[in-house]
Amino acid sequence: MPALSPVQSYRRLFALTGPLYVLVAFVGRIPLAMSQIASLLAVTAATGSYAAGGATAGALAVANAIFAPVAGALSDRLGQRPVLLVQSVVGTVGLAALAALTVLHDPGQPWWPLPLVAALGGAFVPQVGTMARVRWRPISRRRSDEDPRMIDAAFSYEGAADEASFVLGPALVGVIAAVADPVASLVVAALLLGSFGTWFALHPTGALVGPAPAGTGAVARLLTPALVILAATQLSVGMVFGSVQTGTSVLATQAGVPGMTGLLHALLGVGSVLAGLAVVAVPETFTHERRLRLFTAALLLLALPLLLVDSLTGLTLALLGLGLAVAPTMITTFALAERITPLRRVGAAMTLLAAATGAGYAVGAAVAGQLADVGGHRPAFAVTIAATALALTLALSGARTLRRAAAAARGHPLAPEPGEQLPESEALEPVG
Repeated sequence: MPALSPVQSYRRLFALTGPLYVLVAFVGRIPLAMSQIASLLAVTAATGSYAAGGATAGALAVANAIFAPVAGALSDRLGQRPVLLVQSVVGTVGLAALAALTVLHDPGQPWWPLPLVAALGGAFVPQVGTMARVRWRPISRRRSDEDPRMIDAAFSYEGAADEASFVLGPALVGVIAAVADPVASLVVAALLLGSFGTWFALHPTGALVGPAPAGTGAVARLLTPALVILAATQLSVGMVFGSVQTGTSVLATQAGVPGMTGLLHALLGVGSVLAGLAVVAVPETFTHERRLRLFTAALLLLALPLLLVDSLTGLTLALLGLGLAVAPTMITTFALAERITPLRRVGAAMTLLAAATGAGYAVGAAVAGQLADVGGHRPAFAVTIAATALALTLALSGARTLRRAAAAARGHPLAPEPGEQLPESEALEPVG
């Protein structure tokens, strides 16, 4: 097949569904990107307690990370539409209830009910970006004979769209909080979820990911060694997000502009979006297993300048540079997971990786916060370096496992890479 430019690839991709679906799927993921920081700001303002705000935001994030794989597994079994409909309705009620309780909260009363309600909302806020990834293969199969280049373009776009949503979501919260009230941002998140989340659930493409046929309930196991490696890699990427945000907050506070934290952290997403959109231009002959090693190596190299940062100008440049490796790494892990996972477990696999990213964020933020209390921003950024080193180690040590899994999924023998000599039995026998 002749090579397509990135513009041609995306034009063909969006032609499969039309621009309306692309818009709905993008806006539908913004409530998740808004909800954590919106709950943090709203509850902190209402209670006057940073502990209350942090506990509420943390409860929402943890509940979402725990229940997202459950929703993914249910969507594999029941189909996306009923699961997403329930999530959108209950999640909307949960966020609206949190906004109402925050408004009605008396500063003299205990604040513990707020995290409980936030956990309910967080458990049901759907991960629309993850579900959108799952839809692209059946969309491609129905409309274009499953051109593999369209799948690569789809995952490149979805990775960039996720990054863009996590830049736009907090920025939207900041604007609403500035012109109205922090609680208003929770209300907006609930309204977007109730409208666009439901629209995404009811869109005709949702019917393409239908319930599993009778008799296929006990399909292949999900937690294969290859998927565990990919989940651990996403955990490392999440640690990068959490530790970078913590280190950025410390440095911005030291510079006397703590309000710049969100804007500075968004720079990581700017570079990531641009690089994510460009991943589709990588040749098909450069396998995803090899890409993972290259991109995680770039992640480590581009993180090292953070240890030298002492000013906001230097931090700006370092974050823009680091972002160039973030989305390509995430796109590759999700693409590999989609390829090595049986069709009827793809939803569970995608949400598992998303949950691992969220868990990594919590770990990275917590560890970096502890170290920052002792030594400032530099020890916090040292956590970022450690996380990128872990990602590279996983990519290198798990290379053979990932290649075997990918070869088995394709039904091909395990072919050696350039310069590699495999045992004769391993090189000639079909895998799986």
